[in-house]
Amino acid sequence: MTDLYTAGHRHGVVCAPHASAVEAGRQMLAEGGNAIEAMLAMAAAIAAVYPHMNHIGGDGFWLIRERLGRVRAIMAAGPAGLQAKPELYRDHETIPPRGPLAALTVPGAVGGWALALEAARANDGKLPLAVLFAPAMAHASKGYAVSRSQARLTAEHLAELKDLSGGFAGTFLVDGKPPTAGTLLKQEAFAATLEQLAHAGLADFYRGDVAREIAADLERIGSPLTRHDLERYGATLAEPLRLELPWGTLYNTDAPTQGVVSLMILAVFARLNVSEAESFDHIHGLVEATKRALRLRDRVVTDPAFLPYALSRALDERFITDEVMKIDRRKAAPWPMGSAGGDTIWMGAADRSGLAVSYIQSLYWEFGSGCVLPRTGVLMQNRGASFSLAAGALNPLAPGRLPFHTLNPALAVLNDGRVIAYGTMGGDGQPQTQAALFTRYVQFRTPLAEAIDRPRWLLGRTWGAPKTALRLESRFDEDLLDRLASAGHDIEVLPDPYSDLMGHAGAVVLHKDGTTEGAHDPRADGGAAGV
Repeated sequence: MTDLYTAGHRHGVVCAPHASAVEAGRQMLAEGGNAIEAMLAMAAAIAAVYPHMNHIGGDGFWLIRERLGRVRAIMAAGPAGLQAKPELYRDHETIPPRGPLAALTVPGAVGGWALALEAARANDGKLPLAVLFAPAMAHASKGYAVSRSQARLTAEHLAELKDLSGGFAGTFLVDGKPPTAGTLLKQEAFAATLEQLAHAGLADFYRGDVAREIAADLERIGSPLTRHDLERYGATLAEPLRLELPWGTLYNTDAPTQGVVSLMILAVFARLNVSEAESFDHIHGLVEATKRALRLRDRVVTDPAFLPYALSRALDERFITDEVMKIDRRKAAPWPMGSAGGDTIWMGAADRSGLAVSYIQSLYWEFGSGCVLPRTGVLMQNRGASFSLAAGALNPLAPGRLPFHTLNPALAVLNDGRVIAYGTMGGDGQPQTQAALFTRYVQFRTPLAEAIDRPRWLLGRTWGAPKTALRLESRFDEDLLDRLASAGHDIEVLPDPYSDLMGHAGAVVLHKDGTTEGAHDPRADGGAAGV
């Protein structure tokens, strides 16, 4: 079992939602690798041991704080294929969330790895891909123990996944049944793909032998993605969104992600001048700020080529002041909206050279489209299911268009010299959990592990729930729950003191003296480790 908290490390620290990914990152640091190299090893390993949450058939977003202080984003979201036209879905009211028609966007994650590898080399990284991928290849070829969450989610979604074309049943079921926790499963085709990428280079995923095999399987199962779509793809470097607060500078990713939501919540909350942690003002203020930010998101955020204005405008002082004025400090605003779901992993790494990495990788829903491509073992995402087939929609399906992403990694450079990379999985819950973590740790000076451990909340409708509610873990104070209900919040207290609905949060901190600390969520299967 990996420790949930670690501190005082001189070389570096990592955290992740699975212990095997943590160990992969720690090994790279011990080999003399930097934080970016540690993250690349973790990104591959987590796909091998946590496939219900992420895989290389998905997308990813990076924030990297470089040694000299510059923060850069890697945007590795894949667009819809050129054959993914609305008429292909004429027999559907919405895009199917499972199966070949759901596998309609190019997997961007490996393209992001390629840019991250360049960044690692520019920061004196020297570890070859064969070393970085070694832990992942071992887990995929020799077998990994199925986690409790993989066992549970496989059983819950068995009916919609077991008969899909592709290799899902052969890869993730045992004699046609969900595996129990602890069962040893292998992803041998995936291990071979990683070995090929380590030998031929990451570009092979899009323009080489791996690409040829991916395209052949996609065509065979009836996906609209083609080899041409793979060949024309490339991840991009970008400037992140940034926000100045009294405690320092915060960073997050721009469109098509909801990074603006995470920053806007904290910008609005900072103006409320709340002085007491865990108080009614704290929780109510963040929830009401969340409502304002999500309303903006659902009016504006889309493929950056189609934005009505730069999202940085939503972080301007005048705009934030106007949003603050719309918040009632004593009463909950109506909240009839639904929410976006998603299963994802966030991981962090930092080293003594000054590098800090915040990374998020996802398939969208659990197991994504459910399509495992037999020749490569690639599990394809269903991120394209977030496109709309409705006329006049904010995010309509169109060939070459980027889908909206709930994914958003966070990073902050504080005035006292600390650098913190933090994040979580959880769809609409990502900005809310980021806000809880940041305000607790930075604004109210709660120790890092405690800030992550404390009870959390989620505003929104979860899959299968008939209504929208403010869900809270059972560890909140009864008087606080009563005050929230009296203020008009439609609260639902969950039976679990630690609920998976609240996401899997984590953070790494690089201190001014060069030491590092990290912590991860007791709600997950991971932890933190350092060298």
